[in-house]
Amino acid sequence: MTEADLPPLAVSMGEPAGIGPDLILRLYAERGALSLPPFIVYGNIGFLKSRAARLGIDIEVAPTTAAFAASVFPQALPVADIDGLVPDKPGDSSPLSAKVVIEAISQAVSEALTGACRGVVTAPIHKAALYTAGFKFPGHTEYLAALCANGGTAPMPVMMLAHEGLRVVPATIHVPVSQIAGLITPQLLLATGRIVAHSLRTRFGIAEPKIAMTGLNPHAGEGGRIGMEDLDVIAPAVATLAHEGIDIEGPIPADTMFYVPHWRRYDAVIAMYHDQALIPIKTVAFDEAVNLTLGLPIVRTSPDHGTAFDIAGSGNGSTASFLAAIRLADRLTSGSETQRQAAQ
Repeated sequence: MTEADLPPLAVSMGEPAGIGPDLILRLYAERGALSLPPFIVYGNIGFLKSRAARLGIDIEVAPTTAAFAASVFPQALPVADIDGLVPDKPGDSSPLSAKVVIEAISQAVSEALTGACRGVVTAPIHKAALYTAGFKFPGHTEYLAALCANGGTAPMPVMMLAHEGLRVVPATIHVPVSQIAGLITPQLLLATGRIVAHSLRTRFGIAEPKIAMTGLNPHAGEGGRIGMEDLDVIAPAVATLAHEGIDIEGPIPADTMFYVPHWRRYDAVIAMYHDQALIPIKTVAFDEAVNLTLGLPIVRTSPDHGTAFDIAGSGNGSTASFLAAIRLADRLTSGSETQRQAAQ
């Protein structure tokens, strides 16, 4: 199948007052030099035209549908237009935009679920602005999982940060440090380990993935002398996953796990909490890491940064992470990732 035969990627517009729309427009303007795959933006076309003019980006912007996006893409930015009030005020988030932002995500996911689009790339959102429109989810990822439930049970989403061959998964994410130990349960670690192993096989085309799981405490508990969680919870979970046929090792002390030559021995590392996972990968690839959601029936990637209100509308800021998110979504949905892994 050639790229022209594939459905486009769906890109949600994200927070209008943030940097997401800027990056989408800047990347589209360089589509030829970057060899970007066709994508369609879900958002408000009037706002996108206004932001392009503000940035001095001379491009055509055209309303269309996913079915025609690939043919439109060489000449104009394809947009699935969502009606609503979207002020073009960089850095000044408005509750007026909330319904359009939420609907953009919903439509992008719906098109991916039907196959009209082959994956979703989401621009950063500002949750506080969305709450005024009835947004009831802790974050972007939980909303995506609910959309994928399709009236049934929502799948368990798992966050992965990826850069080239380095992939890390935090078992717990945005929770107070004081609560982490109580949240790390056998059930959480088993479910996370299974989803990671399955995704590495089916999404990344790694036939026999090798996974590491870090310890929670310094030195992975040092045999119980620095906390019992590593012995009582993490080690048994690793043993169960290994018994199920997953190639996994742990608990491995986190301070030695993330020495890059050690890290490269594994296809993914499951860490116990947010900073234990994100500090290492942001040190290695601050501008280029991609946030990937595992466990969903669709591919979803996003840049590993926030709305950057302070530089929105300025034309500044790196496009590297957003570009990497588009390219990873493309690889994971075009078959090229599986083919690349098979060739190694």
